[in-house]
Amino acid sequence: MAVLTPDLAPPPVAPAPEALFPRLGRWAYRRRRAVLWASGALFVLSLAGVVTGGRLANVLAGSTEAGRALTLVQKELPQAGGHAFTLVLGSKDLSVTDARFRAAAEAALAPARADGRVQLVQTPWDAPEPVRRALMGADGRHALVNVTLGTDPREASLAFGELRPKLRSDTLTLVATGELATDHDFDTMLFEDLKRVEYVALPLALLVLVLVFRSLVASLLPVGVAGLAVLGGLAGVFALNRVMNVSQYALNIVSMVGLGVAIDYSLFIVTRFREELAAGASVEDAVAVAVGTAGRAVLFSGVAVVVGLGGLLFFHGIFLDTVGLAGSLVVALAVLYALTFLPALLGVLGTRVDAGRLPLPRALSTDGLWHRIAVGVMRRPVVVLVPTLAVLVLAGWPFGRVQLAASDVNILPHHAESRHGRELLVRHFGEDPTPLLVVAHFTAGSPLTRARIEQLHAVGRRIAALPRVARVQSVVSLPELGAEEHTTLLTMPRLMMPRDLRDAIDESVGESIVLLAVNAARGATPTERMAIARGIRGFGGLAGGELLVTGLTAIDLDYSDYIRGRVPVAVGFVMAATAVILFLLLGSVLLPLKAVVMNLLSLTASFGALVWIFQDGHLARVLHFVPAPIEPALPIVLFCLIFGLSMDYEVFLLTRMQEEWARSGDNGQAVATGLERSGRLITSAAGIMVLVFAAFAFASIVPIKALGISMALAIALDATIVRMLVVPATMRLLGHLNWWAPAPLARLYRRIGLGEARD
Repeated sequence: MAVLTPDLAPPPVAPAPEALFPRLGRWAYRRRRAVLWASGALFVLSLAGVVTGGRLANVLAGSTEAGRALTLVQKELPQAGGHAFTLVLGSKDLSVTDARFRAAAEAALAPARADGRVQLVQTPWDAPEPVRRALMGADGRHALVNVTLGTDPREASLAFGELRPKLRSDTLTLVATGELATDHDFDTMLFEDLKRVEYVALPLALLVLVLVFRSLVASLLPVGVAGLAVLGGLAGVFALNRVMNVSQYALNIVSMVGLGVAIDYSLFIVTRFREELAAGASVEDAVAVAVGTAGRAVLFSGVAVVVGLGGLLFFHGIFLDTVGLAGSLVVALAVLYALTFLPALLGVLGTRVDAGRLPLPRALSTDGLWHRIAVGVMRRPVVVLVPTLAVLVLAGWPFGRVQLAASDVNILPHHAESRHGRELLVRHFGEDPTPLLVVAHFTAGSPLTRARIEQLHAVGRRIAALPRVARVQSVVSLPELGAEEHTTLLTMPRLMMPRDLRDAIDESVGESIVLLAVNAARGATPTERMAIARGIRGFGGLAGGELLVTGLTAIDLDYSDYIRGRVPVAVGFVMAATAVILFLLLGSVLLPLKAVVMNLLSLTASFGALVWIFQDGHLARVLHFVPAPIEPALPIVLFCLIFGLSMDYEVFLLTRMQEEWARSGDNGQAVATGLERSGRLITSAAGIMVLVFAAFAFASIVPIKALGISMALAIALDATIVRMLVVPATMRLLGHLNWWAPAPLARLYRRIGLGEARD
């Protein structure tokens, strides 16, 4: 038998290069101390960013009609276009006409008059007619004072916060309401909600983690990662706010989403690490496998959540795009810490990850239960699928009668000062305290020519004739004068005009604009006020100019229309991008489409619950809110958040099934085994996320309360009914088609190299 010489011996076969994600795990392990130092430095920077903070504000897009009108007013009449608040002054004993009432009011208002940031303080004693009468209450014991600050929303908000505590009286009651007061209360309540929710959510999440791990050290790791991610997200929001206006809602979204995803991602990685250690792997190998499997799923899950939140970027110019940016930032940080800081810390801890074992009884294993459920469902997939789908669709049925309307001060709790002030306005002054502003804008020439005065007088009369309009206030709409009298007064030399008329012109007439304030009737609903705005816009243009409508109601109207117009594009983007990401993860064409449909089912039921609870008023007493139409932004925010977050469980479940499919080639076994090995973990992770979201039921702001409860319901349904019943049933019906892709796409998938590493 011939012996091969060394020259003829076959060259040794080089080992296949390790896949990307296991290499990332080994890199984090081998440079664990440097990674931990870098994470510590990032923590310090984040803490500094949060401490320095900043004020957030919802800012209207200047491209809308209300935005353009507001820009014109701020440019030509800064005293009218600035941000303002209203003080309701009252007395049990003194009438507004009493000299003692006025003296007490002037003493209380002295700090406002002395503040250089205040542009105008308008009282019943110095306002022109007919504004003077409007500032006196029907009972004779209440008066209104309008205080206007600057046009920059953040500076005005800061000035209000500093000025309001100085405005007080021992003789009169002073209650602040209006735009700035409402925004201030809103900011305060959001911050209090943030703290309250974290005090509730973190202990509950830690309790679940202790029950899952039965080890204090392992349980604290996900909470630590969540704390780092949320702190970094909050710092990022404040940093963004230095270069752009960021919504107040962004802080709550960062807290809500950051806590949920960071804890979930860490839970999956720590669990896989412990499994590998228990199987006899070295610490380095356990880190590499944990990052190569669970870490890979974490990255794709994070990308899916960011894509979902990316749908909000289509709403540029209103606060939704900044909410999307803030949510995406905290998710990216959660993924970053989960793939770097956490593996490095696991590398340092090693087997000590199980230190601090608690004397808890070993929980009954549910793995067999998940296996039996999967097998049982796959035996009778149609019998399970049809009634389950019917239940989910039925749960979503109430959404068919949804009513959308922008929120007002009633979303604040009853003890909020601005809400109490609004109630006093309606009770004692009888009309809508937030008037529409109609801006008559002329492209050239004076706005007070004879022909234009007659035209504007006619416009004022048409507005006054609209349903639910109480009155129109303007220099061209004085109630006791006709068109000819207005023309005579407003075209005479200024020195011959009555002083009240000169003051009124200075406050409401600019170089090219004339303002008309339109008050709705007492008790007018948001829908009726929007109908007034639509009616005025239906008048058409002016000769030589245009008629624009602004004010809170008009802003809300534009905001609602803006959202409706962009929903189809945003929804289409999220669904298509999610399907592409799942294809890159799984190499399948049908599984991504199935995942999109599964998410829509969870959303359907959640939307139905949203209407049933918050619009119809079920559970209103329990949850302490007043039933009202749904905030227009809420459904699209809910869609983007849930669509991304639901992918967490879809990704982890399908990647585990993909492992089994690659190993056995048996679809039934892959589904049953994947569900068995990931079911308990998914349930635990979903339980934590449900607790985090459900904690927002304690929020004071109604949209935040509604968002948290709806998301908790959606995740609960997604992790139970959808994952336990619908997923195995559909995968059984699809069979081997689950893992099929056309040859060109299959080659693309293999070439990209993001598939699961195989032995």
